[in-house]
Amino acid sequence: MLIPKRLVAPRGAVFPTVAWDSPGGLIRSQPTEDTVLDFATAVIVGLCDHPRWLPCRFLYDERGSRLFDLICETPEYYLTRSEAAILEASAESIRDLTGPVTLVELGSGSSVKTGHLLSVYADAFPTTHYVPVDVSEAALRQAARAIAAAHPSVRVDSVHGRYETAFPLLRKLSPAMLLFLGSTIGNFNQTEASLFWEHVARYVRPGDFVLLGVDLVKDARVLEAAYNDAAGHSADFTRNLFVRMNRELGAGVDPNAITHHARYHDEWQRIEIHARFNADQTIHLRPLERTVRIRAGERIMTEISRKYVLEDLEQYLTCFGLDVRRVFTDERQWFAVLLLQRSPHATDS
Repeated sequence: MLIPKRLVAPRGAVFPTVAWDSPGGLIRSQPTEDTVLDFATAVIVGLCDHPRWLPCRFLYDERGSRLFDLICETPEYYLTRSEAAILEASAESIRDLTGPVTLVELGSGSSVKTGHLLSVYADAFPTTHYVPVDVSEAALRQAARAIAAAHPSVRVDSVHGRYETAFPLLRKLSPAMLLFLGSTIGNFNQTEASLFWEHVARYVRPGDFVLLGVDLVKDARVLEAAYNDAAGHSADFTRNLFVRMNRELGAGVDPNAITHHARYHDEWQRIEIHARFNADQTIHLRPLERTVRIRAGERIMTEISRKYVLEDLEQYLTCFGLDVRRVFTDERQWFAVLLLQRSPHATDS
């Protein structure tokens, strides 16, 4: 199933313009859409598809972000801890391979893991520049304060907006390293991933770097446990999407009638997360004056998380002019951080 949820813009799209908010060190993307209408339109597209789905980007409202932080702290969810340990152990090697670069991070959130990189870059390069990109202005401001306290020499200019907001900035910030951590690339289906890497190939200058975090294929029991934590935070995270729909769209869904369902699909090498409805529900989309009937037993996909085989991924990335400089993994080979470099011989389009 290909899910056209447009996390990145299609070829030929006009990217949002940005404006500096000097006192806060914040780049704001100019509003180009009604956010509630965008939410409602994305929901109706997904609910009218077969099978039904919802865009995962709407999971991260304020409460959803807090719930995800709780998920990252559970014993089952190894991804965040594994990646943080890799970054801590390999930060100096990464710095020595890239030299002085501007660090541009997509989906930066609290920027906690990135602190390992900022420490070693700031030690070697006093004028280190960090550009976090996130849809949460609160998270950006909190991260900027924390970085200012821990790394006062680092210049932080935050970008409030979606990933595509940052792409045109990459050429201006070169030499740069684009950070895409947390195996967030795994939330993209095949079409979205190809579009994302096409834009990386277009905007990352030859010789510049990409630091990519990916979760690796492993025992399905380990994977399924990570997305079905015993504390129930993952289940609350899924149901919160419908709580948000109730609040912003007047959906009228009973969250208690929803069961979180996360299973590993071996053929597709991905975790698939669904909301299963235990009773008939009518979902109202007030901004569009539309309703959708969901019957008991139906499932709506809310998220995917693709897992990778390193050899296959490395070969795939060469299609976009990205050379693998180094691969860093944890002792169990559960997670990997890849340092990629845009081929110096690639055409700068």
